[in-house]
Amino acid sequence: MTATDPPTRTTDTPPAGKNATLVSPGVATPGVVNGRPLTWLRIEGLAVAGAALAVFATTGYAWWLVPALFLVPDLSWLGYLAGPRAGAWIYNLAHTAPLPLALLVAGAGWHISAFTVAGAVGLFHLGLDRLMTYGLKYDHSFVVTHLGVHGNH
Repeated sequence: MTATDPPTRTTDTPPAGKNATLVSPGVATPGVVNGRPLTWLRIEGLAVAGAALAVFATTGYAWWLVPALFLVPDLSWLGYLAGPRAGAWIYNLAHTAPLPLALLVAGAGWHISAFTVAGAVGLFHLGLDRLMTYGLKYDHSFVVTHLGVHGNH
C-alpha cells in the first residue's frame, strides 16, 4: 500500500450502532465492485434494460404497463420485516435474472403473455438498477450492495 492508496476496511462486519456510518469517503468497502468492472456492469445493465423493452414490444400490451409495474420488484423490501438475512434473500431473488427469465420462458412456452410482460418488466427493472449501481444486498445491511453503498452516509 502506498501513501496515495485509500485505506481499506479489513472486516466485513458492519460498524456498531444503528446510525453508524458504513463507509468514510475514500475508504474502500469490501465486496463492492468499482473501477472498470463497475462500468462494464453498468453497460450490461443498460443492455439488459434495452433487451427487456424489445421483448416487451413484442407482447402488444400498452406501454403504460412498464412504468405502472416498474416498482413491483421493490416490494420485496418487505422481506426485511422478517429480518436482514431473510430480507436480503427475498430482495435478491426479486433483483436477479433467474425469476424474470423464468417468467419469460413460461410466457413463451405456455403462451401466457402476462408472464412475458412480468418477465420483461422485471428484467427492465433489474437492468436500470444495475445501471444506477443499485446492486444485490448483503445480509448485514440494506444500504450496502455489491455495486455500492446507498444512503446512510
